Amino acid sequence: MKIIQTGFLIAIVLFSTTIFAQSEIEAFVQEGIQYHDSGNYEKAIETYQKALKLDPKSTLVNYEIALSYFTKGDYKEAVKYSDVVLKHNEDYLLQAYITKGSSLDMLGKTKESIKLFKKAIKKVDGHYLLHYNLGLNYFKTNDFDAAEENVIKAIELNPNHSSSHLMLAHIHNQKGNSVQTLLATHYFLFLEPNSNRALEAYAMLQKNFGGNVTKDENKANTINILLSSNNDSQFGAAELMVSMLEASKSLEENEGKTDDEMFVQNTEKFFKILGELKKKKDKEIWWTFYTPFFYDIANSKHLETYCKYISQIGDENSKRWIAENESQLNEFDQWLKTN
Repeated sequence: MKIIQTGFLIAIVLFSTTIFAQSEIEAFVQEGIQYHDSGNYEKAIETYQKALKLDPKSTLVNYEIALSYFTKGDYKEAVKYSDVVLKHNEDYLLQAYITKGSSLDMLGKTKESIKLFKKAIKKVDGHYLLHYNLGLNYFKTNDFDAAEENVIKAIELNPNHSSSHLMLAHIHNQKGNSVQTLLATHYFLFLEPNSNRALEAYAMLQKNFGGNVTKDENKANTINILLSSNNDSQFGAAELMVSMLEASKSLEENEGKTDDEMFVQNTEKFFKILGELKKKKDKEIWWTFYTPFFYDIANSKHLETYCKYISQIGDENSKRWIAENESQLNEFDQWLKTN
């Protein structure tokens, strides 16, 4: 009986010690996260190391250290601690794969990073961030088709991931496909209208909306329209229409209209043209995801609100309109929730 009691007491002591150690680890981790979030990565790593002494195998602590090393630009150390997490094959696998893959890319080992992300997609049964990062790496190696395939997969897995839409826009901007660039850029600005990236995206939107139209300086009232040779037949008609919309700014019927008014007018026509070109057999993201969404907006009473919302970063008039028309923004938001 005494032996049983002694064993029971030992078990209680060991259990209490484990609970105390775990509590102390969690306290160190929370402290380290605060240092990390404030930009003090050295202090964060120092604090995580204290937790690591209590449990060197902790996947949480090793991941947090890897993340802090990555953020401070020490990519070799980020790979080292990510590998500990991956070796244990338990928690934080997704985060460790992304940190290691991104670190390899920053170390100039993009091809090795691509292999890792492909392995990770199979390991964790796919995730939009893995597909996005894989697509990003393919983009850096100029494999635009593989980049597009993975970024579209990321969008299918998470339609609200703004970076994937922006990457898709950049891919087609590089390819010279104005219609696809416009669609992806529009959706990115819908999701992220106020960031520094939004300013760049808005400039890309404006460029692609009028990039194929030039005025002939030698001939009065003559406008040249250059069509891209990269577009296949499904976008050829739409690209021509985009160019014609830009050219229409010089028509007599549009004299006196502001740039804001022309942007709303031509955006409506662009969305409606695509909606009318859509066929039931179309299965690509341009026709199944982007076009139906924008076509519905074009046929609603909220098109002006939408145009002001996505252009607020690059247009002072739109920014002012947004500030003065909160009720219309709320109505647009309610419409989005019910459609």
